[in-house]
Parts: sequence; C-alpha cells; structure tokens
Amino acid sequence: MKNNKIIGLFLFIILVIIMGFSIFLNVAKSMTSNRRVFGASYMTLVNPFFSVLDDGLREILEAHGDKLISYDAGNDQLKQIDQIQDFINKKVSAIFLNPVDLYLIEPALRSAKKAGIPIINVDTPVYHQELVDCLVMSDNYKAGQLVAMDLLSRKQGARIALIDHLSAKSAMDRADGFKSVISKYNAFNIVARYSSDGNIEQALSGMESILRDVPNIDVVFATNDPSAMGVIAALESAHLLGKILVYGVDGAPYAKKMILESKMTATAAQSPVEIGRVAADMAYRIIKGEKVDKQIYVPIYIINKENVNNYGINSWQ
Repeated sequence: MKNNKIIGLFLFIILVIIMGFSIFLNVAKSMTSNRRVFGASYMTLVNPFFSVLDDGLREILEAHGDKLISYDAGNDQLKQIDQIQDFINKKVSAIFLNPVDLYLIEPALRSAKKAGIPIINVDTPVYHQELVDCLVMSDNYKAGQLVAMDLLSRKQGARIALIDHLSAKSAMDRADGFKSVISKYNAFNIVARYSSDGNIEQALSGMESILRDVPNIDVVFATNDPSAMGVIAALESAHLLGKILVYGVDGAPYAKKMILESKMTATAAQSPVEIGRVAADMAYRIIKGEKVDKQIYVPIYIINKENVNNYGINSWQ
C-alpha cells in the first residue's frame, strides 16, 4: 500500500513536470511567433561608421524583443539587390537600407514596395525617394559647409584637393556644401579631384597620384573619415604631414585621435548610433500606421583641435 502511494506521488510529479514543460514550450512558441524580424543592408561594414549605426538599430529592435539580420554588400550593388530580395523572401517587417549606388538600387526598391515592406533609408539617400518610407541621416550639405567655414577661419586662400565618392549621394552633398561656401572666394580653388569610393586604400592611391601630378596642394577635403585616413597615410609617406590641412566627415574615434596628434585638421561629426536609433523608432511608427516625416536629420557639428576633448576621444557620440 505504501509503495502504491509512493508510485502515485512519483507519477503525479512527473505529470506536473510534463504539464509545466508543455506550458513553457507554448509560451516560448508564442513569444517566438510574435517576434518581428528586420533586415539591414549596408554598402559596407568595413567602415566602422556603419557598424556603429547597426548597433544603434539593434539596441532599439532587441529592446522590443525583435531580431535584426544585417548584411554587408561589400560595395557591390548587385549583391545588395540580392540581399534585399532575400529580405523580401523572408517577409521581414521592414528593411533598413544604406545603398551602394543611389541610382542602381531602384529595382530592389520597387520589389520591396510591391511586397508591401517598408524601407527606411539610412545615412546615404537613394535617388528615388518616393520608393522609400523615410530617410534618416545627417545634414550632409551642412557638413560640407561646416568644413569650408573652418577652412576659411584658417586660410585666406588655398589650392584644394577633393577626395569624394561619386556613387554616394551623402558624399556628393558634402562636396556640394563645401563648394557652395568656397565658390564665393576667388582665392579658394579645387585643383584636383579623385573618387575613393569612401575607402582608405583608394584614397591613399588617389592622394599619391595627386601629389605627383598637381603642385602646391594646401588643403585636402575627404568626404569621409576613412578617406581622410588614406590621405594622411599618403602625406606621411611624402613627408608632407602637417604641411597640408586635412578634413574629413564622420567624427570617428580614430579621426579625433588624428586631430589630437595634429595630423588632421577637423572632421564634421555625425552620430551613427543616433541615426540607427531614430531609424528603428521610425520603423515601428510606420508599422503601426503612424505618419512620419519623409526626411529626418540628425544634428552635425565640427570637431577640431580647439574642441576635440569635449567629444569623447575613444567613442562615437
């Protein structure tokens, strides 16, 4: 009789465990089924700016219990189009897009639009803005203006080399903003131009060519900080570091270090983590059917030797 009671109790405990485990599985399944999945495709994740932007996205999305799939297009537009198609096949809730080429991304935009998937364009605008739901970026035109105004405060005239990125609208806007200011002064002239596609190696090679072919360069404006690092490497090899002013855009920790060491003059700083956070917030509002502004600008500011210590040398702002 005693044995029967023990066996009965044992069976009851097993039943309770099984029921509890079953409830746990149902809850877990419910939570998983309610979890949204988002996709992000960047022109490159080699540039730490985009890795930090991705961190800002992930911070907000994961706080909501959702998942982010991030792809590096490796500056290959066809690859990025395939990535967008993969997101469409996965039926993601929204796509965050930093395009390789502002024009050639159009077929992917139309495919996502047809599938009813919102697209939040980040940092670098696409040409067909009517095909995206929202653009979150810095005021790139103003970034170029800020660089030009800092230059005007240091020189009364200059022969300038421009290292830009002809397939990225953000870089083109920075160059246009810069030119809008210096064009008012006859003593400031762009005498050389090279498209680096925003990376260090091409900027290094381009700057070496400029130094060989164009005499008396006083200033280099690189439209992002990685390109500015390539320029600095070329100047260092030519023993010209410190003799030519070097400007960038981004406000990266390594750029701030170069400013402290007097190897770089200034950078127009933006906040990639804040771009990511704002973009994630916009995605949730769009999914809920709320109306959002078509373009949202995150503040931008100049960092130079005079104020660099105010901006946290080892981190993005």
